[in-house]
Formats: sequence, C-alpha cells, structure tokens
Amino acid sequence: MHDALRQHIRKSLIGDFPAHASFQDAVADWPHGQRGVRPEGLPYSGWELVEHIRLAQADLLRYSQNDDYAPDTWPAAYWPDAPIPPSRNAWHTSCETVVADRDTLLALLDESDPFEPVPTHDTHTLLRSALIVLDHNAYHIGQLVTVRRLLGCWPPADTA
Repeated sequence: MHDALRQHIRKSLIGDFPAHASFQDAVADWPHGQRGVRPEGLPYSGWELVEHIRLAQADLLRYSQNDDYAPDTWPAAYWPDAPIPPSRNAWHTSCETVVADRDTLLALLDESDPFEPVPTHDTHTLLRSALIVLDHNAYHIGQLVTVRRLLGCWPPADTA
C-alpha cells in the first residue's frame, strides 16, 4: 500500500498525468516581458504565482522537517512584494527551487513512513504535507496556464 501511494503522489506532484500540465510545462518558455504582467481581471501575474508556489511549498517542507518550525506571517510572507520579477535570474531561480523542493519532499516521502507524524505536530503526517503541496500546486499551476492563455503565450513554444 505505501509503495502504491508513494508512486501515485510522485506522479501527481511531478505532473505525470496527461490531463494536467506539470509545473515545468506551465512555466516553460514564458516570455520574459510577460512574467510580471497581470492579465485584465486577474489579481496576479505569472511571477506572483510562481513565487507563491515556491514560498508556500518551502514553508510546508520546513514544517515537515523541523521541530522548531514557526509559521511566517500570512499573507505577506507567502506572496512576492511586486508583480514583476526583480531580475531575469529571479524567475529561473524560483522555478528551479520549486522543482528542487518538490524533489526533496518526494525523497522524504520515499525515506519515511508517510503516516508518521511530522516533528512539529502530533497528528499531522508527511502524507498530509505532501497532499497539501500536491493540491496547492495543482491549483496554482492551473492559474499559471490561465494567465498564459490570457496573455496569448500558451501553449509554450516548444510544446505547440
């Protein structure tokens, strides 16, 4: 049961389902000049969504690993200050960190009993954290695709 569950979560987090875009697909070849644009009627840009995914996922990873975890201030610490990335490199670094932290969570899931409590809580488990990351990321990946559609840059150039 644990191995089947781990594999299902792995495939879901990586985006290995034909009906869903992966994080990497959602951000692939996003035109630099459109990363900080908020489409009309939406309160966020691609940059804001990518950074929010990164910040929230990193927080859940800390929560799942550290017994001295303290939550950051909501919502300020979980969203970037501006809709535009501070540099071209910031976009790439944020995207790479999302993938690296996701892979760290998957490694923890592989190495641990997913039903054991995390160090910070008596009843919250690593499975719970993985499912929250999965759900949260899927929600915002869908928003990334919507932003790109509204900006006219979906699908990415290499998958068109």
